[in-house]
Amino acid sequence: MHDSSLRRFLASLFGRPDEVMLELGAVGERMVAKVRALLSLLALALPLAPVLTHGDTGRILVGLGVAVFVNLMAQIWLALARDHRRLRWLPYATGTYDISIITAVLALQATGDATAALNGVGVWSFYLFAIALTALRHDGRLTLWVGGLAVLQYGLLVAMVLGMANEPLLSIEHGAVTVRGQGTRLVLLGLMTLLAATLVYRMQRLIEMSGRDSLTGVPNRAWLMQRLPRMFEAARREGRSVSIGLVDLDHFNRVYQELGQATGDRAIRHLVGHLREMLDEDEHLARIGGQEFVLVLLCPIGSAWERIDRYRRSLAERPFQTDRGNEPVALSFSAGLAAFPQDGATASALLGAADRRLQEAKRCGRNRVVARDG
Repeated sequence: MHDSSLRRFLASLFGRPDEVMLELGAVGERMVAKVRALLSLLALALPLAPVLTHGDTGRILVGLGVAVFVNLMAQIWLALARDHRRLRWLPYATGTYDISIITAVLALQATGDATAALNGVGVWSFYLFAIALTALRHDGRLTLWVGGLAVLQYGLLVAMVLGMANEPLLSIEHGAVTVRGQGTRLVLLGLMTLLAATLVYRMQRLIEMSGRDSLTGVPNRAWLMQRLPRMFEAARREGRSVSIGLVDLDHFNRVYQELGQATGDRAIRHLVGHLREMLDEDEHLARIGGQEFVLVLLCPIGSAWERIDRYRRSLAERPFQTDRGNEPVALSFSAGLAAFPQDGATASALLGAADRRLQEAKRCGRNRVVARDG
């Protein structure tokens, strides 16, 4: 893996997922919660097996207590998963729980048969299962956290069991417990973590490619229409303002006709670089057409008008340099603004209001920003 690819891989894993990935992760968290609930129900049968062979009553009761606790927690996690978008900490809590409960069961098992606990594959394999399930949450940070926690907890368990053993751990059914064998298990946990992280990265890249404009790299219309409802929901919940700016380059077809496709594409990228400079954290620029863009600004419409109009004026002071030795080309744009929820409560309504005002800006001579209906 080249240095640039490795940096991109790590940046993607450690970076906060975008809105699309968070939505997919919320669905994945609900799926994991349902799987956890199903497995917990099956776990109720395990402590009853020794009854058929006249096993130790005390251990049976302990096993039943653990199984009941696991089922109770599974139902709690399932209920919380239905509102995962408001509980951003939930995947980390459930991931920590999954790994910790596996470690606790292994520790309990080690009090009776340390060889079975460290060399058996039944309970230990659930570490791999828990790490693999993190890929469904589409958050690289979660995968690294859960995988690292599994390595740490199992490593500490092995060290404690081996340190307390007064003689070699050996059984006919499970063989000998060796440092090398336990090291191999820790490596397997690390490899599963790397595999799950790679799956998360590939999904992030696929989502990014499908939701990005190939020419400019900014989000496209499909990404925007999926993102806006969530932004509106958050704004309503948190009492924030959201303004939409529909931006259209003035007379841009002339640039394509006079300077060609390649130069026109460079001019588009020039405008995108200029508009990006006005964005604050959690604000967005999307390309929805050939020369049409949408600005999503987290401020009242009056402030949005001031910001966009300031950048409209400064664009004229930064003419686009062509690559044919011609004179620089001064670009300008027209824009129409709409505010949530005053001008509409849906993406379509807001874009419709912004488009009306954009058309008004064009009728009034272009190169201006309109924030109210005429």
